[in-house]
This record gives sequence, C-alpha cells and structure tokens, in this order.
Amino acid sequence: MTPAEARVDLSAIRANAALLRDRASGAQVMATVKADGYGHGMAACARAALEGGADRLGTASVREALALRAEGVTAPVLSWLIPPGEPLEEAVARDVELAAGAPWLVDEIAEAAGRAGCPARVHLKADTGNGRGGATAADWPALLDRALARQAEGTVEITGLWSHLACADIPGHPSVAAQLDAFDEALAVAEKAGAGGSHVIRHIANSAAALAVPRARYDMVRPGIAVYGLSPIPELGDFGLRPAMTLVARLALVKRVPEGSGVSYGHLYVTDCETTLGLVPLGYADGIPRHATNRAEVLGGGRRRRIAGRVCMDQFVIDVGDDPVTEGDEVVLFGDGSRGEPTAQEWADSLGTITYEIVTGIGSRVPRVYR
Repeated sequence: MTPAEARVDLSAIRANAALLRDRASGAQVMATVKADGYGHGMAACARAALEGGADRLGTASVREALALRAEGVTAPVLSWLIPPGEPLEEAVARDVELAAGAPWLVDEIAEAAGRAGCPARVHLKADTGNGRGGATAADWPALLDRALARQAEGTVEITGLWSHLACADIPGHPSVAAQLDAFDEALAVAEKAGAGGSHVIRHIANSAAALAVPRARYDMVRPGIAVYGLSPIPELGDFGLRPAMTLVARLALVKRVPEGSGVSYGHLYVTDCETTLGLVPLGYADGIPRHATNRAEVLGGGRRRRIAGRVCMDQFVIDVGDDPVTEGDEVVLFGDGSRGEPTAQEWADSLGTITYEIVTGIGSRVPRVYR
C-alpha cells in the first residue's frame, strides 16, 4: 500500500481514442503522448490509445519518441520540438518522423539521415498565426525549396504539412478561420512547388478543433488532452470523454485538536472548534499547487473537505470535524466525479488554471497504477 498513487484507467484512454476516431470523420488520429502522456504515463497510454483506434503518436521531443521505441512501441510517431543538437541520427534510424519549420533544421535532419543511411520522413510546419514554431508565409517558400532539394538528393522525404491553432478552445474566435485560410494558402503554395501529393498528410487540429471545428480535420487530427478524458473546451461540456486519472492518498496521521489551533505554515487556517485533522502525504513537490491552500477540495471521510492551511512540500491537512476517520483511510483529490469527488476540471477552476497543468504536474514520487 503506497502513501499516494495516480490511478489511470486505460479503458478510459481506449474509449476516448475511439470517440475521437469517430469524431474525426475519416481523418487519421494522432494521439499526443508528450509530457509523459500528460502525466498519465507515456508508454502505457500510447498502447491504450492505439488499441482504441489511434493511428499514430505525437511527442514534443525526440527523446520522448526514442523512449517509446525503447518501450517497444512501433507505431508511427512524430516529434516536433527540435532545438539544435538533438539525437536526430538515432531518431531517423528508429523510424521517428521529424518536424521542421526552418531550412537549417531541414539541413540538420538531412545530414543525420545521411549518417543513418536512410531518408528521414519530415513534416514541414507553417506558422499560420500561432506565432510559435513554423515558417511564416514569407519564409514558407524557402523552407519548401530546401526540403525539396534535400528530397531530390534522397536524404529527406516530405510526408506531412502542418500547423497549429492558437485559439481553437475559444468558440467562435475569428483567428481560427483566419488560420485555416492561411493554412489552405500554405498548402496551395506547397502543392504548386511540388511538395504536395496524396501521400502527404495535412494536419492542424488539436483536441479542441478535432472535436468542435470540422473544417480543421484535414487528413489527420492531433488530440492531446482529450485522449485523457479532459475537455479542451469546458464551457461546451465533456463531449462524452472519460477522465482517466484518479489521484488518491492515504491519511498519514489523524488527531484531535482544540478550538483555536493553527494549522500548517503561517497559520492561514485556524480551527473554530475542537475538531479532527487528517494529514495527507502529498505536497507541492508532488504537483499539488501551493496556491491550493484553503481553496481546493478533496473527498475524505465520505465528504468533500477544503484543504486546511498551507500546502507544504510533502503534505497538507484537511479538517474532518467529528467524522470518524483513521490513519490509512483514502482521500481522493480528483477523479471522474462518480463518487462525489472533485474532478481535475474543478481543481483547475478553483485555482485559476487549466486541467493540463493539474495532471501534467503530478510528480514522479507518485506512482502510476494502471487499471
């Protein structure tokens, strides 16, 4: 019995992947498993997503993709955040597809492919208005020219053209249509230059666009947070997704204290009567935000309790009043809500953040247990 664990329901991952595949309307599904599967565990969730119907996998870093290969995952995988000096030769040799948004990176990939002895499959990225990675409209022709030159020499194969939306999670935001128009223009330029074709996958849709913007689906969608059952657009509901993670801990200590007892650093919580306190062995080193102090709720002793006092590095306290609890009793921080516990969305709302930060922040001291 561990002090705390993150329970991950792999059947939920499979169900979410199947739902996303149905919503994709014939487009391929790339399940994004970066950041250790959004905190859920990369390899296990990658396998579950593939079992649920995902066609491909996506990672931010090359090292994440190589970790998947080391775990025996053989499905197509794309990595897209590539600073200079990454292990590109190994990536090409291990059949990892690579994204490039600048000519220098095409060259670096091509040189790595030459050393690996096989061509690199490359997805060229256009910046259609997100302002992060990718080539602007002015730089896009030069990127295409460099990639086509490398393709002619046999070191690169252009297998994808893609971009990323900035505001797909804001229903009706005008930038979405503007970015799709810009993407269409970039695709037309690529087609005219000779970088198109039926084998080239066009993709721009994240979770929000995959679920709510049919025009954005093209040949493939790239859901991330939705794979793990969390809505990318909470104001539009849960889309039928099933949250996969339940975070639990077991009370490390239970004690009665008198009225007027200060609790935790700074005495930001003071008991207003004689009461029972329970010590939960999770803290900000485990991903429980320090500003959850006196704000976030948990399920303990059969009822919801607000965190009482400062969240510390390794622990926080709940006030359970006169309800009977004992050491070892389970406290549920968040889950799917089916037992009355808070959800990750409720935690995010109470802390002024997004569910992505809640689940990816759960630290490595908390074991992932798959069910």
